[in-house]
Amino acid sequence: MSEAVLIVENDPGSGPGRLLGWLEERGLSYVVVRAWDGEPVPASADGYAALILLGGGMLPDADDASPWLPAERELLRTTTEDGRVPVLGICLGAQLLAHTFGGEVRGKYGLPEKGVTELTLLPGAEDDPLLAGLPATVRAIESHQDQITRLPDGAVPLMSSERCRHQMLRIGRSWGVQFHPEVSPDRVRRWDAGTLRSWGFDPDTVMAEAERHAAELERTWSAVFGRFLDAAGVRAPTTGSGATFGA
Repeated sequence: MSEAVLIVENDPGSGPGRLLGWLEERGLSYVVVRAWDGEPVPASADGYAALILLGGGMLPDADDASPWLPAERELLRTTTEDGRVPVLGICLGAQLLAHTFGGEVRGKYGLPEKGVTELTLLPGAEDDPLLAGLPATVRAIESHQDQITRLPDGAVPLMSSERCRHQMLRIGRSWGVQFHPEVSPDRVRRWDAGTLRSWGFDPDTVMAEAERHAAELERTWSAVFGRFLDAAGVRAPTTGSGATFGA
């Protein structure tokens, strides 16, 4: 099996971030397809260890403005149905997962989430390969106005938050997260202050919270991402065992 990970980038402002460092720690290579820049989305994830779909500011069916989305949805559909290559969808990637399999995604629905947000684990997380052993509540970085409003039939809900009911789901060996495990405080620092204010957030508070919880966020999501790589059959080179959650 290849130890390369296929990453589809949907927006120049929503890259893989610290996922690349976590992959390099495992000695893994990666291929980043910049779909937003016209690079063709592969028809199959065969030959890769895992597939990751990144975020973007569009809805999952905005095909006129983002003409690569039909190919991305088909790649997601075939990879999920086949089940051999695990998938991680982040923000738009999670919305693509829900939409592709019959769920509902609505634009500018409810209240936006921006910055560090508390998430609650749901019963389905107790034996989930990525989340088992995680505390009942965790924090993550959020950046969205659109959200999944109905899960597909058969999807397992894994996390929720006060403003967003569907924060994480699983379909087979495909996981979708509304939040951004890949975002570091450095990226938060580059967020537009005017946009934050227009969404109802104080830029200084958002940045301070990202800095204050930086070590916790790194510890939590590097471990969860390590579990995802374990699910792909790529073991940590030093221990040969799955990631654990620190205190």
